[in-house]
Amino acid sequence: MTDRKTLQLRSPEETTDEAPSLKKKGRGWEISEKRLDALHERARDMRRHSSAAHKALAAKFAGADLGRYKFTRHAVVGSAIVDFNSHNLGLALMIDEEGQDEALAKRRDKSLEAVGIRVERVAAADILGDMDAVLQRLTLVMRECLAEKKAKARAHAAANPNQHYSRPRGPARRT
Repeated sequence: MTDRKTLQLRSPEETTDEAPSLKKKGRGWEISEKRLDALHERARDMRRHSSAAHKALAAKFAGADLGRYKFTRHAVVGSAIVDFNSHNLGLALMIDEEGQDEALAKRRDKSLEAVGIRVERVAAADILGDMDAVLQRLTLVMRECLAEKKAKARAHAAANPNQHYSRPRGPARRT
């Protein structure tokens, strides 16, 4: 009979500060279908049994007019489940609850930042205590993400002058 493998975190001396390399292939980042299905099932269960802070922030997002940007609750991004994800902004919001594993959270943040997703952490006590300050901070973060995206687009357009991004105006009219 073989020994079952268990997931364990390495001691801080054994780990490096580098994020694990992610290779974007298929539905996930080289994640088996079975593992990905398990992640989606866990995210679904987390949506059903959310914390009070998560429900309060979700209610604010649902009532807010964010234009073309939206936040998805308990979204699976790669091999991580984030509390709120805005794909268009490249922003993930994580709610810090009491008693969560900091080493695991830091590793997950490094993995997400390695693929260009900005991770913003918010304490659950801050959400329940002073929601307006949290929303103000998140608005500033969203504006920074938008400014970054625009700056990258301008830099790309300047570096590639022969690429044109104009859209066709519809079918040509015959007279």
